[in-house]
Amino acid sequence: MLKEYHLFFRRLMICFDLFIVTISFFLSPFLFSDYGDVIQQFGSYFILLPALLSVWGIFLHNFGMYESFRTKNITEVIFPVIETALVGGGLLGSFVFLAKIQTIGSEHLFYSFFMATILLCGEKVSLLFFMQYQRKNGFNTRNVLIVGTGKRAQHFINTIGKNVEWGINVIGLIDNDAAKKNTVVCGNKVIGAVKDIPAIIHKTVVDEVMFVVPRSWLNTVEEMIRYLCDIEGLKVSVAVDLFTLNLARTKYSHVTPDTLGKTRSYLSEFPLLVFESAPDKLLQLFIKRLMDIIFSGIAIVSLFPVFLITTIAIKTTSNGPLFFTQKRCSLNGRVFKLYKFRTMVADAEAKRGALLKNNEMQGPVFKMSNDPRVTKIGKFLRKYSIDEFPQFWNVLKGDMSLVGPRPPIPKEVDEYEPWHRRRLSMRPGLTCIWQVSGRNKITNFDEWMRLDLEYIDKWSVWLDFKILFGTVPAVLAGSGAK
Repeated sequence: MLKEYHLFFRRLMICFDLFIVTISFFLSPFLFSDYGDVIQQFGSYFILLPALLSVWGIFLHNFGMYESFRTKNITEVIFPVIETALVGGGLLGSFVFLAKIQTIGSEHLFYSFFMATILLCGEKVSLLFFMQYQRKNGFNTRNVLIVGTGKRAQHFINTIGKNVEWGINVIGLIDNDAAKKNTVVCGNKVIGAVKDIPAIIHKTVVDEVMFVVPRSWLNTVEEMIRYLCDIEGLKVSVAVDLFTLNLARTKYSHVTPDTLGKTRSYLSEFPLLVFESAPDKLLQLFIKRLMDIIFSGIAIVSLFPVFLITTIAIKTTSNGPLFFTQKRCSLNGRVFKLYKFRTMVADAEAKRGALLKNNEMQGPVFKMSNDPRVTKIGKFLRKYSIDEFPQFWNVLKGDMSLVGPRPPIPKEVDEYEPWHRRRLSMRPGLTCIWQVSGRNKITNFDEWMRLDLEYIDKWSVWLDFKILFGTVPAVLAGSGAK
């Protein structure tokens, strides 16, 4: 849930803040002392560092810096920093004076707190604007379908409504009482019964299904929970307050509790039993996203000469736009615009229908050797995957990742069998296991899907590195490309 992400990033923010304090403490003497004097006394600064970090960490926390940060305004994120600098600086200065610590002077402390205050205020304001931008554009939110409309469910919904910083967007409610369909409960519409859930999640972007139901419902919803997690690949949470649950571990899910009745996941006062087939390793997922940002940024800058040469080659050899753009499906069915260098004639999509009989891929995907729509320069670009380079921009934006299942076309997703949809439970990527297993030599769509699901089930940061290292020689050799 986003609450767990919120806790993770709050701890990350604390670590980053203390890092800024440390840097400020060691750099501030250079503002008023000679370089040689600073270097000579550098080792003595470590004596006061633990006390300094304790002061900043304790007071920032006590002044509310890390509570519901996304809902604060500029004044509310700056004021705790200034309060900490004034109160903490005064206390630490008094301690240094009373303890008669000669190596750390008042000038050093003043510049240290001043520099840390400026940097921390800049960091908080930048983060605030970034989060406001995310919310405005619908990022960093989680679409949740809630099953249940009783008193417990209503209390659950109201709790979510009071904590907007969790980023939970309730898209609708489920109740088996036919009389309640299309009614509004706590500001949310009842959009169907339990049996309607598969159709709803196929038409709407749903990140998680949450069951807040009476105990009498458990026998009727147990199979649906298994289906949603194991087949559809969705995260499923069951509110287990007031009763224990006798649901067996599903085939692919990672269950939160150690034992029945004891859970590690809570949403406010609600204990949750969580089933999910996609990876839930927050630190590794954070590292994965960090890798995406760093490597895609480096790629965009370093490959600029290739972009320039490719632009000239495309524009001088064929008519039409430079880029081919297409709607693709991302995490849990979100639609985004994918970018590629154009490798086909301008009216390629209009000619596709006449070529469907030559499709070499079993299933809803179209692949064809010697496709007559591909231009001469396009064949070269495809062979060495140069046409895919603009997708580094998609990776930088967060639509895609460096490694993950390839993003499908919405029409293809409409033709998926239920078990195919689990590949949408992870962000799509530039390359995946299929890329290092023969690229387009794979002609069986189900085999392609099995490789993608194998990646999801075995995912780790180390696996991403292995796939990336395996992709480079496959691309340079131009093997299996069409």
